[in-house]
Amino acid sequence: MRGESGAEVPVERLRPGDPLWPAMAFDGLREPVAGLYAMGRTRLLERTPRRSVAIVGTRDASPYGMRVADELARAFVRAGITVVSGLARGIDSAAHRGALGANGDTVAVLGTGVDVPYPVGHRELHGHVSTAGLVVSEREPGCRATQGCFPRRNRIIAALAEVTVVVEAPYKSGAVNTATQALELGRVVAAVPGPIDSARSAGSNLLLRDGAQVITGVSDALGLFGVAGDVTDHAPNLGYEEGRVWEALEGGEASAESLSARLGMSIRQVLELASRLEISGLVEARSDGVLSRRSALST
Repeated sequence: MRGESGAEVPVERLRPGDPLWPAMAFDGLREPVAGLYAMGRTRLLERTPRRSVAIVGTRDASPYGMRVADELARAFVRAGITVVSGLARGIDSAAHRGALGANGDTVAVLGTGVDVPYPVGHRELHGHVSTAGLVVSEREPGCRATQGCFPRRNRIIAALAEVTVVVEAPYKSGAVNTATQALELGRVVAAVPGPIDSARSAGSNLLLRDGAQVITGVSDALGLFGVAGDVTDHAPNLGYEEGRVWEALEGGEASAESLSARLGMSIRQVLELASRLEISGLVEARSDGVLSRRSALST
């Protein structure tokens, strides 16, 4: 399997007793994990479940849910906390992309084989996570999605995280299933409140009714790990996609090509978004196509 850089990413097999095996994370699971296949930075398992958060939610996410998942993921990784999710559409993908966009650590747990991107449309995101972060699965390489594979996957997501945060989850959903399994492990569960008449938020609101920690802002989320305040840089009031480009330029200048690979966007889309930011006076584009944030002193 090739990663985001185009290089071949090897698949490793981890078993109980191996130096990197996350024994503390899996302790207490009713259904033990016999082994894991891994692609990427396997040392990310060393800190689990401590300093790791699962961000999960519906595949049919609203723009609000996507924005919140992205913002929370960025805040967590800036605080040195690894973001764990399932690489699914919607909230999961926003969480992974947010973590990667802020140059943080993220772990994707698959219900398919570790080398089988699911959904297929997330092949590029899968490659990026397997290069910059870590992709794991208990299923053998090459295994496709089957009935029951995702609830089994959910217990691993819950086990690898000290805290599970639910963003937009219907009443009967994989995210609620993950939260339930986290509670069985004695872990902290939190949720973002949503409209009471929205089916997307019925499950997350129910978790709050039953005692989950409420997240009304980034500071609430970071407080679950004992981090005081908001460690995010307060960006201008931007749309979701413009905000991703703005955040990706936090570390310094970058070409449209590198931003395209990092953010999972086409080069054309990156250039269109950068043009909007340039018109707003927030981004500067050099003649050679390299983009950078405009200094506050020059605005």
